[in-house]
Amino acid sequence: MAEPFAQGKWAQEAEAKLPDRRRKEEIERSLDLGLSAADSIKDRTIPTFSRGEIPHFAGERGTFMKSPFLENVHEVGDAEVAIFGVPLDAGTTYRPGARFGPQGIRRATNLFGTYNFELGVDLREQLNLVDIGDVVTIPGNLEKSFDQIDKAISHVAAAGVMPVVLGGDHSIGYPTIRGLAPHIDGNIGIIHFDRHVDTQESDLDERMHTTPFFHATNIKNAPAVNLVQIGIGGWQSPRQGVKVGRGRGTTIMTVGDVERVGIEKIAETALELAWKGAKAVYLSFDIDVIDAGFVPGTGWPEPGGLLPREALGLVRLVSVPGLAGIEVVECSPPYDWAEQTSLISARVVLDSLATMVASGKLGRRAATRTREAWGPYPSSTQTSQTSTGPGPA
Repeated sequence: MAEPFAQGKWAQEAEAKLPDRRRKEEIERSLDLGLSAADSIKDRTIPTFSRGEIPHFAGERGTFMKSPFLENVHEVGDAEVAIFGVPLDAGTTYRPGARFGPQGIRRATNLFGTYNFELGVDLREQLNLVDIGDVVTIPGNLEKSFDQIDKAISHVAAAGVMPVVLGGDHSIGYPTIRGLAPHIDGNIGIIHFDRHVDTQESDLDERMHTTPFFHATNIKNAPAVNLVQIGIGGWQSPRQGVKVGRGRGTTIMTVGDVERVGIEKIAETALELAWKGAKAVYLSFDIDVIDAGFVPGTGWPEPGGLLPREALGLVRLVSVPGLAGIEVVECSPPYDWAEQTSLISARVVLDSLATMVASGKLGRRAATRTREAWGPYPSSTQTSQTSTGPGPA
């Protein structure tokens, strides 16, 4: 019989194995740059001016998780993972506002620390992560914006760095694959979470947020048979898109399928299909796959979606073998309430990255330039924590 509360025990023990060198560095830097605290403050790790993670309610740096900002994108190769935003909603056919998604998601991460209890991971200590800012998109011109997005993700991938994209509406799913695919030595699979198929050729006579995967799977090494869509359903999947997916051999798994067979079997099947004959897999996560009651701030809300717990569980499971990149799209802060949608959008990214650190797929590249950095040191032997217990499972 399995030990009761095994995950909790594993996680308690895993924390003791984590380094804390980067945290100490941050404290020293904060005190040096932000002045030591007033004499009445007993905790002498607190500065006068916020220059780090603490406090969560102030001192916003504008970066994802208050991670290091890399202003010179020519130096992105010094990182292992690069976060960047795509503030675009010109492809929206219903609610606008996703251009503010990157800003909203970053701001919501002020709430979080860098350590995850269940996964036994501290991103500050284990992952060389940087934020490189936002792509300059062209309001009112999708095709020029696509070219900008294509160039941005291509630049990151060419440097051997994993891109993490904060959208933006889902029209960006086409140029992200277009920019990434040439850097994959073979086919690329796509695991796509959404309530909508997004596989019709055009919408209102243009490429829109309803069409990215028609065009993405026209790319030679991104075949439709390696496109797996999870969560599709409801009243907003156009029949012309369904017809395309059926004809091209795309796999669709509904919320009902998740309920019937469970997240473990769904993830296992999705990985098998997405990786079949492929050299890499990309995760495209539309936040509207989650039930609209939990994510009010999205471009096209659909009741009856996944529960947050199911969605995050699936994200963790499909991330275990490693991903070529991640995008989170359709977060629209103007329609949000209490940052709910932004918070869950951030968790998708964080849980995926932490899972890859826990499984040893990330956390191996140290920063070599003289700069503020997260993650392992060049001389460090402890570069990642690979899970062997029940915690991350």
